[in-house]
Amino acid sequence: MNQKYVLPEGVRILGGCSETEYQILTPNAISFLVELAKCFTQRRNELIYNRVDRQKRMDQGELPDFLSETRNIRESNWTIAPLPEDLLDRRVEITGPASDRKMVINALNSGAKVFMADLEDSNSPSWENCIQGQIHLRNAIRRQIDFVNEVGKEYKLQEKTAVLLVRPRGWHLDEKHFLVDGKPIPASLFDFGLYFYHNAQELLARGTGPYFYLPKLESHLEAKLWNDVFLFAQDYMEIPRGTIKATVLIETIMAAFEMDEILYELREHSAGLNCGRWDYIFSYIKKLSKQPHVILPDRSQVTMTVPFMRAYTLLTVKTCHRRNAPAIGGMAAQIPVKGNPALHQEAMDKVKADKEREASDGHDGTWVAHPALVPIAMEVFDRIMPTVNQYFKQRPDVEVVASDLLAVPEGTITEEGLRMNIRVGVQYMEAWLRGFGAVALHYLMEDVATAEISRAQVWQWIHHDKGILEDGRKITAELFQVLLEEELLKIKMEIGEERYLKGRYQEATQLFSELTIRDEFEEFLTVPAYEILT
Repeated sequence: MNQKYVLPEGVRILGGCSETEYQILTPNAISFLVELAKCFTQRRNELIYNRVDRQKRMDQGELPDFLSETRNIRESNWTIAPLPEDLLDRRVEITGPASDRKMVINALNSGAKVFMADLEDSNSPSWENCIQGQIHLRNAIRRQIDFVNEVGKEYKLQEKTAVLLVRPRGWHLDEKHFLVDGKPIPASLFDFGLYFYHNAQELLARGTGPYFYLPKLESHLEAKLWNDVFLFAQDYMEIPRGTIKATVLIETIMAAFEMDEILYELREHSAGLNCGRWDYIFSYIKKLSKQPHVILPDRSQVTMTVPFMRAYTLLTVKTCHRRNAPAIGGMAAQIPVKGNPALHQEAMDKVKADKEREASDGHDGTWVAHPALVPIAMEVFDRIMPTVNQYFKQRPDVEVVASDLLAVPEGTITEEGLRMNIRVGVQYMEAWLRGFGAVALHYLMEDVATAEISRAQVWQWIHHDKGILEDGRKITAELFQVLLEEELLKIKMEIGEERYLKGRYQEATQLFSELTIRDEFEEFLTVPAYEILT
């Protein structure tokens, strides 16, 4: 990158050279990133090592459990700090990648109470996407964002827009284009730092605040690290402590055992918990992958009503409401089905039923992936939850023990389920490598979690003694390769050879194949995939 200014000592920026980067990577913003990296990278590294060490113990038979050393936190009475006015009613939240300008405008205009602008799983983290995402958010906050499509249709912000929350990348990822002392800055700090530095004061001036979603946490110590980052950042910018608010996604099996502790560590900055359902299923497979009794059936059979998912969501509601914290429900990934009214109605009925279950259980809000779903979810929550939240639903009837969270769901493994995992996994990864993180597949808006579940299930079925199809065939690497070739042929026939050859199917197929056949389970597919992302 050809600098207009001298970079601080030890800083290298490997991204492209354009006016775009200079809008966001200003000298003062870079200095803030350097301070974050120097203060917190070592602790981040130690916590990632703790994950690896814990996984080794689980591979040897240890099972997750509630922590004895934090029993007093779970059993004592305390609550999170009061929430600001604009975070009290979160009945419908919409999500989408920050890097897509039209999506940002449509989401803010959707009628949802909250827009979670994503720099994580629905954003393919190319350098351009990460920088463009920051620019779109900065411009949206200042109401300086618009978009004109190829036929001249103009998109602008309406007078009333959704409250903005931003999801940075998880602790396990690096930003390879920004080096401090020769090492990549943690992607979490890069995403958070740029957004906070450029927008915190502006957000406060407009009557809102710097609000975040925190992904992929696996322990309360990781929440404590985020809390310390928040304290440092607020002091640095001379903003009152407690101004930042953050909702933690409970999307790992480990975090489900530490919900009280996570809320406690962030209690000054907490905005509750969210049920990240798809990543939670992936985490369940990953963390318990070497347990001889754990094998999951087809993904379509692992619904929100199976016992271990039911235990997890109800425990989230109970835990949050005891602490005066919002419990936000999971994603409805359905999108409108054009040209097929019957299929469209079936999809919308599924959304309605899902949201009715969540609202009745006591959730204070829910997620949708498409603006067309906002009125459906809103009607359900308006009807079942006429108040701004349901903290009064304390759920004393819910008693969850460790075995409930670990209960293995019953079901079957079918060839169609295996084929669907292969097909969706490859299709999503191909789009991700082309820079698209939110991908419509089979009438669902998918993100990285879909590909993670797909490849995790195939890996488990190949390597587990119980990975047997309902017709009695053992799932092997050889069977996988046969079905992979057949599914690739179907994809090629559907999209045409020219589009297939212009895409990144060869790289996506090779990566998907390597991740599923190798003996050791790769922690996150985005880590090796990021290495070949431009």
